[in-house]
Amino acid sequence: MAVEKTMASSSLVEVIDRILDKGIVIDAWARVSLVGIEILAVEARVVVASVETFLKYAEAVGLTATESAAA
Repeated sequence: MAVEKTMASSSLVEVIDRILDKGIVIDAWARVSLVGIEILAVEARVVVASVETFLKYAEAVGLTATESAAA
């Protein structure tokens, strides 16, 4: 099977479809301190995926309601 590369640009719909199909995780953490005193701490975790993709992987790590109720 040969790999083909096309020069056509992806439309926004194709990019969104791929993100929802595969999912994307953005994990950010920032801390601001002055003279050793923490002034501000920000922690953010953003997960973008379709419901089907989320449930598929959430069940594997025990994040679904059915897994919690059974425990």
